[in-house]
Amino acid sequence: MPTATMKTDYYEILSIERTASDGEIKTAYRKLAMQFHPDRNPNNPEAEEKFKECSEAYQILSDPDKRAAYDRYGHAGVNGASGFGGGSPFQGGDLNDIFGDLFGEMFNMGGGNRRATRQQRGRDLKFDMKLEFEEAVFGVEREITIRRAEACEDCRGTGSAAGKQPETCQQCGGRGQIRSQQGFFSVARTCPICSGTGSVIRTPCTTCKGDSRVTREHKILVKVPAGVETDTRIRYSGEGEAGRFGGPAGDFYVVLDVKAHKFFERDGDDLHCVIPISFPQAALGTDLELETLDGVETIKVPEGTQSGREIKLRGKGVPHLNSHGKGDLIVEVRVQTPSKLTRQQKELLKQLSETISIENTPASRGIFSKVKEMFS
Repeated sequence: MPTATMKTDYYEILSIERTASDGEIKTAYRKLAMQFHPDRNPNNPEAEEKFKECSEAYQILSDPDKRAAYDRYGHAGVNGASGFGGGSPFQGGDLNDIFGDLFGEMFNMGGGNRRATRQQRGRDLKFDMKLEFEEAVFGVEREITIRRAEACEDCRGTGSAAGKQPETCQQCGGRGQIRSQQGFFSVARTCPICSGTGSVIRTPCTTCKGDSRVTREHKILVKVPAGVETDTRIRYSGEGEAGRFGGPAGDFYVVLDVKAHKFFERDGDDLHCVIPISFPQAALGTDLELETLDGVETIKVPEGTQSGREIKLRGKGVPHLNSHGKGDLIVEVRVQTPSKLTRQQKELLKQLSETISIENTPASRGIFSKVKEMFS
């Protein structure tokens, strides 16, 4: 006589306590089913057997009545209920209940009764816009023309000729998927007749050729706010391509590229520039006129100004984007030494140097940094 084989305890198979909740049973099963699933372990009979074991354990313990009978009488109380010996336990709707949320995305098995839809969201569109420096600072409005797919007016976005409607695909029953049983689990694949849409256009619209959309030119008024920078993106919701077969439209993005200024450099909302001055101007002080973005401004250079000193003009920078106020304009003055002098100029400088005494003793750079900070 053949020797009887003792079946492993279902709780032991799932590595859970006998007091485990429904949620704990489901979590334990998910983990094991993912580990031993045949698609992850091809040509591995041991893994396939473990997969059958944990699936059988889950089928019993996830059912309150079967679990109660098992807890009271053991395997004898559910003999024949597990069904692996005489047929698959995954028949009818049980497969979706057990595997729908676990393998739905991996094997496209979830939602067996869900009907497909032909609707598809339209593509997002992007437009690169170049701006002059001043346009980015103060803002600008421009009308641009783009080409995009729009819903066909003749068929109203259905893709079918006037008076006709898409028909439910007979091959998949409108689900967009064909299911087949392979062993003890089900596999779904995209329907080859309707390409997963669930419906078939028998009489296509002659204007859009059944696509539901046509390409047209479209004008958009782009409003660039003051204070934008390079790579700023402006989004226009729903202004992208129309969705297919009545699906939602995509979005339209304007990506900005700001040209450099001839002498202003931008740092956040502050502007920087450098103005050269002569030694007499630095020593005696002077007034300079600077053409800013807001007009001519007078800059007062105090006497004894050191080269590299920064003079700040508050509120003369870039407007804060979508807010009040502006950054500052920071002017650095640099004392410029002439490379060529006339004989008279040299003589005058010699006379001046005799009246000025400076010790040319080496010092750390920190001292000069502190001097610069004192005059900033």
